[in-house]
Amino acid sequence: MLTEQSPLLRAIPKVDQMLALPELARLAEETSLFAVTAAVRWILDGLRGKILSGQCSHTPNPIELLPLIEEAVRQRQQMGLRPVINGTGVILHTNLGRARLSEEAAKAAIEVACSYSTLEYDLKQGRRGKRAVHVEHLLTRLTGAEDALVVNNNAAALLLLLSSMTAGRQVIISRGELVEIGGSFRIPDILKQSGSILTEVGTTNKTRLQDYQDAIDPQETGALLKVHTSNYQIVGFTQQVTLEELVALGQKHHLPVIQDLGSGALFSLASCGIREEPAVAQSIQAGADVVTFSGDKLLGGPQAGIILGKKAYVSPMKQHPLMRALRLDKMNLAALEATLRLYRDPREAFVRIPTLQMLGCDLSTVQARADALTRSITAAGLPCLAQTVEEHSQVGGGSVPNQMLPTAATALRPQNLSVTELEHRLRTGDPPVLGRITKGRLLLDARTLEDRELPVILDCLAHCLG
Repeated sequence: MLTEQSPLLRAIPKVDQMLALPELARLAEETSLFAVTAAVRWILDGLRGKILSGQCSHTPNPIELLPLIEEAVRQRQQMGLRPVINGTGVILHTNLGRARLSEEAAKAAIEVACSYSTLEYDLKQGRRGKRAVHVEHLLTRLTGAEDALVVNNNAAALLLLLSSMTAGRQVIISRGELVEIGGSFRIPDILKQSGSILTEVGTTNKTRLQDYQDAIDPQETGALLKVHTSNYQIVGFTQQVTLEELVALGQKHHLPVIQDLGSGALFSLASCGIREEPAVAQSIQAGADVVTFSGDKLLGGPQAGIILGKKAYVSPMKQHPLMRALRLDKMNLAALEATLRLYRDPREAFVRIPTLQMLGCDLSTVQARADALTRSITAAGLPCLAQTVEEHSQVGGGSVPNQMLPTAATALRPQNLSVTELEHRLRTGDPPVLGRITKGRLLLDARTLEDRELPVILDCLAHCLG
């Protein structure tokens, strides 16, 4: 058994000896002495552990340790939350931050973050104002709703809504709409947390209007709830009640109808081939009393939960005790306002909002981008076979997961390492480049790439394959 007197352990360089090297002295000037010292100690402690466990049979000299220390410093200097290049083809990728902001939205967020702002100040009156008034006015004009409210995500929107409207009362919902969203967000759990009483009707695959009718108790029922199943589909022998039918039933019994749209397309996306997502304005026009949806999915804005509906229901929510805990911060409010301003001209929205631009991008443009990447890799003479292939992009994981769009991708087959190893190197590189492995090839989907990213991807590939 090795002891601290072992020649291998005694040969490990001292921390001061390593810090005296000119290379590390320069690195300390570029970063900080603290960062370099911490990296040196971490590498030397790791080396000592490997020697003691028998994993290392010789002691590297100081020069051999330099690359390890430099890499350790680089990794420690990187932000944990940082940009990646998305070549997966998933437009609304939950793990990658969902919707990318437009330049207008990003600029608006930066400006209010770096300055004092009119967050809660009315310039005309010279006194305290309302936090989200500008966003609320835009939402009502764009959708035709009487009133609007924004909180920090759609789960919060539903929790606030139910806590305000139906606490202690029965909420009727179809069994086929008891959804679970990522992160263990479940409709039954939200109902329970709000103090509402869940009443399930129908079956998983079939729910009829009579099922709702039979469950209504004039003394106990507080609302009828309809949840859009944006993250799954039930097909085959099915039946469901339309929003219009539910609204008519609600009016008959003087009960509010709530609809959780989830993904929240502000207008129809049928032109992009997405026909299964109801538009927010359509739900308002159909008579839903309150509608909720996300800001960072099909809307293409920042994370937010948006509540629209009749003033009689929405206005009391603004005074609810939960509102302060769930309210949106100034940067997200600014980004949301900038995003909504683009929606005043739908044509401009499809050009300026990245989510809509990717959804509506024609196949020929995507094909040209994939071809450009393929040609650049081939021309660079890298040890990797590159080929443009026809594929399908996915709109989202938790949003419209079954909706696929035709796309083109650059398929990579490295010659000097495995596909799995290339994927790992690109994913852990700087910047990280993410793709997907299909049929023994690494695919970089051009629908979720930008033209400006292609030279960066080429450099990353050259580094990984070198």
